[in-house]
Amino acid sequence: MGSAALAIAALVGLLLAAAAGAGPAEATEALMDGMFGTPFAVGTSLNNAALLMLIAAGFTIAYRAGLVNVGGEGQMALGGICATAVGVSLPEELPAGVGIVAVLTAAAVGGAFWASIAAYLKVRRGTSEIITTLLLNFVGLAAVVLVVHEPALLRQPVTSSETLPQSEQLRESGQLALLGLHKSPATIALLIALVAVIAVGVLLQRSAVGLKLKSVGLSQHASHRLGIPVDRTRFLSLTVAGAFSGVAGGMIVATAPFILAEGFSSGLGFTGLVVGLLARGSMTAVAVVSLLLGFLVSGGINLQLAVGVPAATVSVIESVLIILIAGSALWTTTSAVRPRKPAPSKEGVSV
Repeated sequence: MGSAALAIAALVGLLLAAAAGAGPAEATEALMDGMFGTPFAVGTSLNNAALLMLIAAGFTIAYRAGLVNVGGEGQMALGGICATAVGVSLPEELPAGVGIVAVLTAAAVGGAFWASIAAYLKVRRGTSEIITTLLLNFVGLAAVVLVVHEPALLRQPVTSSETLPQSEQLRESGQLALLGLHKSPATIALLIALVAVIAVGVLLQRSAVGLKLKSVGLSQHASHRLGIPVDRTRFLSLTVAGAFSGVAGGMIVATAPFILAEGFSSGLGFTGLVVGLLARGSMTAVAVVSLLLGFLVSGGINLQLAVGVPAATVSVIESVLIILIAGSALWTTTSAVRPRKPAPSKEGVSV
């Protein structure tokens, strides 16, 4: 179903491009140029892919325990805020390695805290985590608007009427190092994300923790009977998912131009949700789909610049993917529980 969903979504994208006045060949060329045309485009795509890997890896941890984390945007927002607060306050003489660890740790704490609100409401009050994480997205994004507009918080010093509502630049020690690719903005975020994906894969497939998460996701009642702390497991799984998204938010502000501003996450939190749904628990699929969608996001921007196709076309494609995957899951579930007709009796049949 994953391959079919991608094919259908691609077809929808081409139809939308045609509706905007761009021919299929022209739209495809602009898309490919945006993805692979220059070292800058490739580097930007790799950075996007790294963020998607982290968000999807966290999503998969919570999903294994039977929870759906749709709060990646809000968790990224809090991660970005915490990372910026630490990054602009680092001592000038601090070693780079220490600085970036401090920034990303702060980001993880911020994202984990934001997810823990929904996790607490889930295990203590039974409130749907889908609703709470979704609503917390809006609060988190509003918090970003607040801190970058308020001089007493994170807004850069106002020197003129043209000063933009954004934070100061992070100190150099809190900035992610480049990978060293020729004329490419790709950073070590990609390496960090790959390590995280491998670690999560090992955790889920080859550890007792992964077995407990799977047990809780399949049956809470049976897990209770086995002595597994169900509430704590579910709480921690969603909180850890928030930490992953928070780190993704921290990586954005630790990448050029090294500032926090409105809309800094560019909707990648929701794109990471698409990756997690498409991957269906496979960390290999998380890495591959993240790369595909990471390049697609960059290509979508060039679609608008080169041929006038709205960049929102990429968002439409992602929405189509979600609908197709959700529909497939619903069909599979209903088919599994649908009663089967009894086999015809063989009594009275002559031999």
